[in-house]
Amino acid sequence: MTPLPTLDEYRAQRLGEGFDEVIERKWEGNAVQAPHTHPFSVRAIVVTGQLCLTVGEENLELRPGDEFELEKNTMHSETYGPQGATYWVARKF
Repeated sequence: MTPLPTLDEYRAQRLGEGFDEVIERKWEGNAVQAPHTHPFSVRAIVVTGQLCLTVGEENLELRPGDEFELEKNTMHSETYGPQGATYWVARKF
């Protein structure tokens, strides 16, 4: 596995790509986010834990080092593993 960047490195890279902000999100174990959308596009990388991202019929099992992207207004849901998860998310409004 390729070593993860630091949050500062990830932030600098994404801001350089035109994203507006980069934040860290932390979720408790077994948390569930019902289907929802965001008024922004995202690109994110999981840094700890496990996340199952469901988009339509597709279920993505994401672990540290895995990245995902969602376009603005994409319906999706999130289920977090027993240890929860932390990811860094770049947002483009």
